[in-house]
Parts: sequence; structure tokens; C-alpha cells
Amino acid sequence: MRASLLQVAVNEGESVESRRLRVAAMVRDQAGADLVVLPELWTTGAFAYEEFAGEAEPLEGPTYEAMAKAASEAGVWLHAGSVPERDPAGPLYNTSLVFSPSGDLAAAYRKIHRFGFDKGEAVLMGAGDALVTVRLPHTVLGVATCYDLRFPELFRGLVDAGAETLVVPAGWPERRRSHWTLLARARAVENQAFVLACGTAGTHAGVPQAGHSIVVDPWGEVLAEAGPGEEVLTVEFDPATVAGTRERFPALKDRVLGLERPGPRP
Repeated sequence: MRASLLQVAVNEGESVESRRLRVAAMVRDQAGADLVVLPELWTTGAFAYEEFAGEAEPLEGPTYEAMAKAASEAGVWLHAGSVPERDPAGPLYNTSLVFSPSGDLAAAYRKIHRFGFDKGEAVLMGAGDALVTVRLPHTVLGVATCYDLRFPELFRGLVDAGAETLVVPAGWPERRRSHWTLLARARAVENQAFVLACGTAGTHAGVPQAGHSIVVDPWGEVLAEAGPGEEVLTVEFDPATVAGTRERFPALKDRVLGLERPGPRP
């Protein structure tokens, strides 16, 4: 497979509409890739909390329409990062969208773990409650978002649901960049899966972003890593490596905790 991670710069001074048009063009430029991945909340910026309510859109809003069209024109599977979604019946959500090469919505994932503790996303947005996988022709994607990366049980659940390639769009801050790389590699090793982690560049509401999008193989080896600025990170990888790794080093079969096991007989 050929994957392109679009490390979009999100800076003040560029309107959401202008960025949406620019990113759609970037997606169209990736014709020939099998999978294209965008970062988390690239329309507004992950730390631009005050913009969430004003820029929130329905699921099938302008970003949905622009990304569906771009995926179809490029003929690629597109993980379109996430957008602030306004549910007419409830709160806002941090929602990821995955489109097929025909431009159809293949999946939507509402971020389960909200960042901010007692402020920001944690209080402004609702939490999702469902794990999401997407079957592509050559692999099964497991979908997670940014802060989710710190919760290994979520990724175990995705693996149990068949995931072989874990896709993590993010708006990760520069001050914790070492955690970004460490956690991406850890999730790859412990789940014997590929990890495609796509972050933003630029500055969100005064918070410098880490950039350094990264692709990690099931042994924890870094196949490709971006720099700090806006960049298209393209890598080719063989999804069959996952099954081979799990067969040669069957650590997942030795799991004990977290598995359903029969209780003691009366």
C-alpha cells in the first residue's frame, strides 16, 4: 500500500474556508495513493477551543462535501481527519470521517477520550462510545484520534475487532512531542500493527504544534517521519507484514487480562 499523511499547517490568519479549499487540492494531488490521512480538527485547530461552537458543522456539512469530492476525484481512500460536529440532538463531537474512493462515507468516529481535563474539549464536546474499524481492500483500519493514543485498551479493542493498521490523526503540541513518538511506537509494538499517526504543523491558538507525523511498522520500527512544518509524508508498506509478525511472534495469543474467561464452577 501507498499512504500519504498530509501534515497540514493550521495558523491564524487563514480562514476555515480557505484552508478547506487548500486541503482539498492537497488531497487531489495524491492521486495514485491507496490511502490519504489528514490531521485532527485541521479546519479550526485542535486548541482553538473558542472556535469550536462557531465553526461546528453537521456531519454532512461543507467539510464532508469537500472531502468526499476530493476523495472521489483522487480515487483514494481518505481519512479526512476530524471536524467539530454539531449533532442537532445533542452536544458537539470531535468526529473523524473516512471516505471510499467513490466519495461515499465509509465510517464516522466520535472521539472517545476528550482532552483538557476540566476545560477545552473535555467540557465543550461530548464523548463517543463506539470503536470503529474500516475494511480496505488490503487491510483493516482501526480509527482513533489524538488523546486516544494514551489509552492502550482502546487499541486492544480495535485489534480484537480485526484492525491491522491503526490510523491516528492528531493536533499534538510540540511540548509533548517525545510522548507522541513514544506512544505511536508503543501502540505498534504491543498490537503488532502498523501505526499511521498524522499531526498538524503551525500554531493553534498560541500552542505550537509538534508536526513529526510518523509511520511505524509492527516491530516498532519507524518507516517514515515528517519534520515540523507542513509536509506530505508518503510511505509504502506491506499490510501482509502484520499477519506474518503475529504468526512468527504470537504474543497476542498469550494475553490473560482483559479477556472473557469462564468463572469458577459452583
